[in-house]
Parts: sequence; C-alpha cells; structure tokens
Amino acid sequence: QRIHTGEKPYNCEECGAVFALSDTLKKHLRVHTGEKPYVCDECGKQFTESGSLRGHQRLHTGEKPYSCDLCDKTFAYLGALKTHRRSHTGEKPYWCDKCNKTFTQRSSLNLYRRVHTGERPFWCETCGETFVWQNSLKEHQLSHTGYPCSRCGDTFKSKHNLKLHQRIHTGERPHSCDECGAAFNTLITLQVHQRIHTGEKPYSCEECGAVFALSDTLKKHLRVHTGEKPYVCDECGKRFTESGSLRGHQRLHTGEKPYSCDLCDKTFAYLGALKTHRRSHTGEKPYWCDKCNKTFTQRSSLNLHRRVHTGERPFWCETCGETFVWQNSLKEHQLSHTGYPCSRCGDVFPDRSLLYNHNLGSPGKKKSKLYVRCQDCNKTFKSKHNLKLHQRIHTGERPHSCDECGAAFNTLITLQVHQRIHTGEKPYSCEECGAVFALSDTLKKHLRVHTGEKPYVCDECGKRFTESGSLRGHQRLHTGEKPYSCDLCDKTFAYLGALKTHRRRHTGEKPYWCDKCNKTFTQRSSLNLHRRVHTGERPFWCETCGETFVWQNSLKEHQLSHTGYPCSRCGDVFPDRSLLYNHNLGHRWRDKLVKRAMQKKAEAGNQQPV
Repeated sequence: QRIHTGEKPYNCEECGAVFALSDTLKKHLRVHTGEKPYVCDECGKQFTESGSLRGHQRLHTGEKPYSCDLCDKTFAYLGALKTHRRSHTGEKPYWCDKCNKTFTQRSSLNLYRRVHTGERPFWCETCGETFVWQNSLKEHQLSHTGYPCSRCGDTFKSKHNLKLHQRIHTGERPHSCDECGAAFNTLITLQVHQRIHTGEKPYSCEECGAVFALSDTLKKHLRVHTGEKPYVCDECGKRFTESGSLRGHQRLHTGEKPYSCDLCDKTFAYLGALKTHRRSHTGEKPYWCDKCNKTFTQRSSLNLHRRVHTGERPFWCETCGETFVWQNSLKEHQLSHTGYPCSRCGDVFPDRSLLYNHNLGSPGKKKSKLYVRCQDCNKTFKSKHNLKLHQRIHTGERPHSCDECGAAFNTLITLQVHQRIHTGEKPYSCEECGAVFALSDTLKKHLRVHTGEKPYVCDECGKRFTESGSLRGHQRLHTGEKPYSCDLCDKTFAYLGALKTHRRRHTGEKPYWCDKCNKTFTQRSSLNLHRRVHTGERPFWCETCGETFVWQNSLKEHQLSHTGYPCSRCGDVFPDRSLLYNHNLGHRWRDKLVKRAMQKKAEAGNQQPV
C-alpha cells in the first residue's frame, strides 16, 4: 500500500534520501560505505547488488537465456533481444523532432540529436578535447595510450606504428643498407643505422649541448639532469636510469658473470667492463684530451680529466656548500661532518688519524672519540646534545608544547613544523602545478603525481603504490590482517582511517559540515556527495540515453529501465518494477505452500503409532 500512499518510512542519515523498503535503504547505504558484498568468483569484480552480479557472471559462463524466435540468435539481456527483434520487423519507434529521422533504439536517437544541439559530451581527461561520439573519444584516447599488439601486448601511438611493429613477429625486413647490406623492418631504422656511416648526430641536449645520433639516447641522457631513475631493483631498492644498468646490477645479487676474457679467463658482469679490461692486454688508449693530448682507456676517465682544464666542480656538499672536482673528494669531505666510522665495531671518530690509531688498537687514542652511544638501542651520535634529544624517544619526554592546541613534541624543530598547521605556512611549492605544502616530504610524495613514479611494489600481486603506507595497507588484503580494533564493539579494521570513521557511529560525531546549509556528516566523502545538491553537479550519466544524475544509485536505478528488473530468485527480467513485484509475490506464495506441506508432513509423521 505504500505505493499508493507514497509513504517512505526509511530514511538515510547520511544524505536524507527516503525509501519505502528497508532493503532498498540497505542497498542505498552502500553508496556511502562503498560496500560491494557480491563478488564474482571468476575475476573478483565486486557489485552492490546480486542482480548485477548474475548479469556479469553470464560474461564468464557464456549463458544467453533470451533467444529470438525468428533467427535463433541468443542474448544475455532481455533488452538486447527486444532491440534485435526490430531488425526483423523494421520497427523504428524513435524519431528526431528536428528532421524526422527514425531509429530502432532510444540511445541512437539521443546520440543523433547531438548533430542538432552541437553537444560534445565525451571529453579526453588527458588533453581536454571533446567529442560527439564515444567511439571518436576511444579512437582519440589511443593517441595517448597507444594501439595494442595482439601478439605481445605492446602498445603504439598509431595504427601505422603498430603495423611496423608486427614485422618483428613476421620477420619481414624490407629495407636494406647500401653500405653494409644490413636489413631492417622500418625505413626510419635504416636511416638511423646509416648515421653510423655518415656520423650524423641530429639530437642535442638543451642543458649541456651534448649531441646524439638517437632520440632514445638523448632521453636517457636527460635523466642525468632531471635525476629520474625509473628502474628499481627488487632485491635492494637501488634505482637506475636505464633498464640495462638494472639488469647488470642484478647480476651482483645473482653472482652471474656472463662475459669472459679470452686472454686471461677473467669474467665480468658487464660487456663494457670486458671491453675496458681487454685494453689492459692490448695497451690501447682510444680516448685522448684535445688540450694536452693525454690518453685514456675509458671515456669516463677522459671526461673526469677534462675538469682540470674547464675548472668544473660539479660535486657540492649539502651541509656547507663547498664544491669539488671529484666525487671521491666530496665523500672524503663529508666525513668531516659525519665522522669516520670504524668498519669493525661501528665507533665513529672526528678525524681520520684518530680512526687510524683506533684500528691499531692504541688505548690512548680511544679516549679522543667524539661520538657517544645510546644505552637503550646502541645508536651512536655526534654529540651528547644529539644523544639527549634521541633518548626522549625512550623516556617519552616532550618538553616543547604548542601554545595553540597544547600538542607536545620532543624537539623544537618538530614543534616548528607542527605550528604550520595553525599559521597556514606552506614553504614548499611544486614547480609543475604550483601546489604548496608544509612539509618537504609531502612535496616529494606529491611530485610522484607528475612523474608517475610508484616505487613501492606488492610482492604478492605486483601492484605499485606512491607511498609506503598505501603498500602496507594493501598488503593486509593478502594477509587478512586487521590491526585496528574498536574498543566499544570489538570490530576490527585494516585501516586506521576506517576505524576513526567507525567510532563516530558510537560517539555521534559529525565533524564535516556544509557551508551552504550547515548539514553535518561523519565522512568527508559524504559531504562532497551532498555538495552536489547545491552546485547542481550531475557526474553520473547513462551511456544508453545520455541522461545525467547526481547520485550513482539514481543512475543504477535508471539503467534498469533499459536492461530490465531482474528477479533475485530465478533470474527472470521484467521491464517494470511493478511486474517484478507481482512476480516475487508468486515466489512467496509458492514458499508458503511448500512450508505448509512440510508442516503437514511433519505432523502426520508425529501422529503415526509407535
């Protein structure tokens, strides 16, 4: 009767929506909680409703329960069957009120109307270009993401490049060099090869003027200036600018040395190291200085030597700013700040002579040690002051407190960083987008948004993350660990944020409020959803007819008008909710008959004589 009276006694505490059925409210709450309790056993995809899961599972099973009685074609959805039948009947029930053109589907009409309205609802998130048709957008997006090869999965910027790539699989090499006869699968590869004979180097670095024959070589070189190191070792986390350097480094862990000298049987992990070693037998020194004619066995040695003539001092100390010609000189200098460590016992000395005497075992010199050790954890420090600051970690002492909020800290610098929360000071800014941050570490994490760097990798599934905390939280999905528990109801959670949100159910706290109507919410995400009521934003749109919606749940409800309303008991689909309701009454009636029959059978069994 609520259908006729309009009564909706169940309301959502998060957004105020009202419902006639408690089950509908439960489904709606999943919009706020993000809960998707129905999981596909095949691929792990999650759904908020069981009907959506059943429809999805037909993709795996291949089940197509709806068949055309005219051509025996089968379909997974009832709506698809209805549309198909019109191809036999010629029916085109949808027409354009501007030019009277007719269509078999409402979605086709809605798409066609854009010809008259000029609407371009599809836009590329990468470059902002807009399109009338979704297919045009998909074709355009391939210019960003690339065209995939069906043989190996590699992607390419254009169909032409994909065609050229496929020659790798077919072995076709139609272009050959007139000088040496080498054959290549593309014309550009041949032209690049010919630079070996002509000496041409068309690519130059704008930073330092270095020239290169290949654009890829220039890209690798630019990492010297940008500091980018995209290749990471799984064993030790060391980063490299080139994939080949990473492979060579990994041989340090495996012990592999595949390159051997045919003159002395020495083996090497790198081909370049073998070539350099051979010159120790031949005496060859192919690199010479054009200033003083000194010769060298390695190019790198020549480049280092040139600094004697240019006065270049590229290595500088971050502590005091002093510059150096050689990296080793910088490392030696830095020890004057950090101290000289003993490799045997870990003691640190302010002077190399003290370390030397210590290693000799001279008892008189050991008293000159500058560094002191923590008795709790054996860490060493440069001064007693630094040790005193460190010991506050063990004692819990926090002598520096904030005048604004009373928070206490163990060092003055930590307090000063904290005070930026109150002053709003954000001294670190991003050169890419202008965003500002209170902490240098936060800026470093933010920069990964621009670089795409995700240095933290899950050992279980290979998924990558920009922050170590995100990786640790993700790993709990594999281990099942839920370390955060509610002290009021014993519920456990994998994330601290989820626990904080849950506690607000007990306390009634709603810290997020709308500045338009003062409505309060327990979660920031719920506030962001509510703001659409004021802004008029309708981010969810139907791909079938183009209609837009404020809430995702409203879109899902609307989409059922295209796909039909499925029965959760038998899977039958109905074009209207009322038909589904009547159908479910049939299930309930049959359940009652079965229940009564079982009761009568049980009663008859109890009355039988023993």
